[in-house]
Amino acid sequence: MLFFWGLLLFTLFPVAMERGSTSRIKKHHQQPRSQDIKQKSRPESKRSDLTKTHLTKSEQLLRIEDHDFAMRPGFGGPAVSVGIDVQVESIDSISEVDMDFTMTLYLRHYWKDSRLAFPSSNNRSMTFDGRLVKKIWVPDVFFVHSKSSFIHDTTMENIMLRVYPDGNILYSLRTTVTAMCSMDFSSFPLDTQNCSLELESYAYNEKDLMLHWRNEKEPLKTDEQILLAQFFIQEFRASSGLAFYSSTGWYNRLFINFILRRHIFFFLLQTYFPTMLMVMLSWVSFWIDRRAVPARVSLAVNYLTTIEERKKMKQREKFSDSFRLNQTQTMAFDGCYHDSQLDVSDYGEARLSVANTEARERVSCSNPDGQQLRRKKSIKGNVTAVMIKNNHVIDTYSRILFPTAFILFNFIYWCLFS
Repeated sequence: MLFFWGLLLFTLFPVAMERGSTSRIKKHHQQPRSQDIKQKSRPESKRSDLTKTHLTKSEQLLRIEDHDFAMRPGFGGPAVSVGIDVQVESIDSISEVDMDFTMTLYLRHYWKDSRLAFPSSNNRSMTFDGRLVKKIWVPDVFFVHSKSSFIHDTTMENIMLRVYPDGNILYSLRTTVTAMCSMDFSSFPLDTQNCSLELESYAYNEKDLMLHWRNEKEPLKTDEQILLAQFFIQEFRASSGLAFYSSTGWYNRLFINFILRRHIFFFLLQTYFPTMLMVMLSWVSFWIDRRAVPARVSLAVNYLTTIEERKKMKQREKFSDSFRLNQTQTMAFDGCYHDSQLDVSDYGEARLSVANTEARERVSCSNPDGQQLRRKKSIKGNVTAVMIKNNHVIDTYSRILFPTAFILFNFIYWCLFS
C-alpha cells in the first residue's frame, strides 16, 4: 500500500511543478492594469510641476514668456526715451557735520515698451505691484553721490507699475536717499547752501537711454508743508545735463537743485543780542569816575590818571613845607580813595610854569643847532602833556567814538552778509 502511494506521488509531482512555472510566466507577460499605471505616473507628474512656471492671466495677456526682457525696448535701434518727474515729500535732515542731507521722494518713470502692449476693448490700464517689476525691463536709474538709499517696504514694497494697452508704462516708487552736499560756512550764520540730488542711468549711456524731465514746465513738485529747523527753502528747481566717463561715454543726468537759507532769528537771540549788550555795557565805564579803578574797564584812562597823580605827588613833596597834607588827603592821589571836596590841582602850578620857562631858555641858549629836533620833541611832548593833564577828555571823546564805530561796523557787516 505504501508502495502504491509513493508511486503516485512520484508521477504527479513533476506535472504540478510544470504547471506552476507556466502560470508564473503568463502572469509576468500580462499587461499592467490602469490602476498600476496611475500609481506609477504620479511621481513623474509631481517632478514636472516643480519645474513649470505658472503664469497669471494678466502675465499671459502681457506675453511675459514670449520676450527677452533682459534687453531694453527697441534694442539695436534708437535710444529709448525715459521721462522722469519727482514729488518731494520731505527733507528729513541736513547735517553740517557730515555735509549731507536726507530726502524722501516719489520717483516716477515713463517709457514705452511695445512688447507689453495688449488688446483691450475699453482701453483701460492694468496696475501691478513690485512682483511684476522683477520680470520685465525697467530703467536702472540711481542717485549720484548718494551715501545710502532704500525703498520703503511697509506693509509691502512701495512700488507701483501701470501698463497701458499701447505699451506705455508708469513705474513709480517711494524712496529715501541720503546724498552729499558741499557746504560753505564762510558766512555762517548768515550763510546760504546750494544742494542738489542727481539722477542718472548706471548701465545705459545716451546711445541706449535718453533720460529727461517728462514735464518741462513743472517737473518737480514739493509739499508746501516742508519745514526745517535752521533753514528755509528759498528755491526748488530742476535742470539737466551730461556726464562723461572716460571708459563708458556720455550719460544723461538730471538735477534737483534746492537753495537753503539759514534762519537768522535763532542766532539773533542766542548770539547777536547777548554780544551787542556786552559791548554796550562796556561803554558805561566812560561815565564812571576815572579814580574808581575796580569799576573802570578801559585801561588807557586809568594808566594816564596814575601818571598824572604821581607827578602831582612829586610836586607836593617839594612844597610840603608850605602845604602840609594829612594822611587822608594824601590817599586821594594813589587811586585808592577820593575826596570830592579836595581840589589840589592848582597847587604849585605857577612855580612849576616859571621853572619850566627858565629851563627852556637855558636849553635854547646852550644848543642853537638842535632847534628842529626840539620842535619835534616839543610837539610830541605837548600832545603827551595835554593828554596826561586832561585825561578826562579821553572819556568824553570815547562816549562818542565807541558807539559811532560800533554802529558803522554793524552797518557794513549787515550790508555785506545779509
